[in-house]
Amino acid sequence: MPRIGHLLLLAVLLCAPGVHANPPSFAELATAGGEPRQLGQGRMRWFGLALYDATLWVGGDHRHGGEPDDWRWDHPFALDLRYARDFKGRKLADASVDEIRRLGLADGAKLDAWRAHMVAAFPDVKKGERITGVFRPGIGAEFFHQDRSTGLVRDPEFARAFFSIWLDARTREPKLRAALLGAR
Repeated sequence: MPRIGHLLLLAVLLCAPGVHANPPSFAELATAGGEPRQLGQGRMRWFGLALYDATLWVGGDHRHGGEPDDWRWDHPFALDLRYARDFKGRKLADASVDEIRRLGLADGAKLDAWRAHMVAAFPDVKKGERITGVFRPGIGAEFFHQDRSTGLVRDPEFARAFFSIWLDARTREPKLRAALLGAR
């Protein structure tokens, strides 16, 4: 194959959707030790309608006693949501605030500030698009839409409250939580 053919093939492969050795949204996990690995996945439904598919990614090389770690609050992780329908970013932010409030945070001023951060970070999504949130311990949460950064919220309390929507034992969706945490 002529040199120009090789270059064109390489350009097509590098630009093809989904062809990433290490997507930007998972870079933080790779620096935490080893390649990111999928811990679990599940589907969120509301009255039988699929809303999104969720996948929890963790750093791949943390070990205690010879066994791989599962998800932990003191290690970076990523929650990837692939939407099954179109949603407005503001609606996603409002639903997130409602769930954080339901889990026990009642500080209205703090919730308003967090809503503003989420409205800025959550674009409108179309069916099949992804928003990925990366939990960065001691720093906050970074959000990506289709692997492009949309915002970093430098607030560890916000990050914990946001990801608790899915990962806290009091979540509204315990079956989804179990699936994300790798329960069989």
